[in-house]
Amino acid sequence: MTLESLGGGIDTVWVVLSAAMILLMEGGFALLEAGFVRYKNSVNIIMKVFADITIGTLIFYIFGFGLMYGKDAGGLVGTSGFMLGGDLSNLHFTISIDTFWLFQAAFTIAVISIVSGAVAERINFRAYLLYVILMTGLIYPLGGHWAWGGGWLSQLGLQDFAGSAVIHALGGFSALAAAIVIGPRKGKFNQAGNSTVALPSNLPLASVGAFLLWFGWFGFNAGSTLSATDARIGHIAITTMLSAAAGGGITLIYTLFRYQRSDAPSVINGSLAGLVGITAGCAFVSDGAAILIGAVSGLLMMAATNWLEARRIDDPVGAFPVHAVSGAWGTLAVGLFATDGGLLYGGGWHQLGVQILGLVTLAAWGFATTWCGLKLIGKLVQVRSSEEEEEIGLDISYHGMIAAHRSAEFIELEDHYLAEEDMGSRRSSGR
Repeated sequence: MTLESLGGGIDTVWVVLSAAMILLMEGGFALLEAGFVRYKNSVNIIMKVFADITIGTLIFYIFGFGLMYGKDAGGLVGTSGFMLGGDLSNLHFTISIDTFWLFQAAFTIAVISIVSGAVAERINFRAYLLYVILMTGLIYPLGGHWAWGGGWLSQLGLQDFAGSAVIHALGGFSALAAAIVIGPRKGKFNQAGNSTVALPSNLPLASVGAFLLWFGWFGFNAGSTLSATDARIGHIAITTMLSAAAGGGITLIYTLFRYQRSDAPSVINGSLAGLVGITAGCAFVSDGAAILIGAVSGLLMMAATNWLEARRIDDPVGAFPVHAVSGAWGTLAVGLFATDGGLLYGGGWHQLGVQILGLVTLAAWGFATTWCGLKLIGKLVQVRSSEEEEEIGLDISYHGMIAAHRSAEFIELEDHYLAEEDMGSRRSSGR
């Protein structure tokens, strides 16, 4: 065994483990969303995540990967690599193409899961399945090709190390379009236009989901080195941790002083916003810049949440504030704080200009294609759940079950207890 082959083997193990960590983030998405929505829609959340993983993986394998990483045609689209076949000599790694595909498939699943949360509790399940095909087979692969697959944005020099723009801004603006097209949940806004709060069903569950996402983010960011021997791995892990801590910390302090209480959903989303914000620049910025990026991400997330409420746009889990807004800021922050080429480090305006162009392009692409795509899907199936389905809950309406069944023994004991309690109250009242 040569040193080169040994290094390639170590890199392969690193990337496979990183991909597994990213896949575990789907459990985080599932728990986070299930905890934020009402109990009657929990199973539907889980089934959408499984649709992301199963259908999304297959579509990306069949043609999404080829469009994203195949031989470049005019800086716009890949033309080979469908089902991992054909000429992929344009890709140069120490790992195999199979290993690289696995890592990228995990990224693809994450993109569609961002949109899932924004349309929770009211999207027709069949329409969602069609949208999964559209996102993983066309929207994300083409945007990804422009930035990562040798397309025109990468040729201009766009810096997006692990996907603040390609994954989070694109996915977040797609989520905004979907939320607008489908409309708010029934009863979310009253006639005066004010928001009626739909309380999360299980905040401890949502917090566990956030912790899983936080854990998986180390694979997301550090794994993007595609090499276990890359000297930047430790620095990437530190900037990731610091930014997440700053995002959660600033929202904890802000809500404590603003509302006289630390708001749990805001702190959860603030930490996630910090993770999103540092994703583009985790390998390029200093520790201090990472803290600043995370703190600003948390504050922007809070402002964007209020902006959505003011415009009667319903986003149950905060997909747009967390992913789109924080991802946009993180993309621009590279142009400011990158130690090599950033504006504040004497690099001039070029890098910032490229970051702005890349962000606007990917955000507009995600928003426009999702808007048009859902309108087209609406010609085939009803995109929004009916009022009756929404009232009953999507668990029963689409999957024929509830999240948890009480045993017959428990129901019998509960009925017995309630009967005794009622009898006792009658006796105490003299009846």
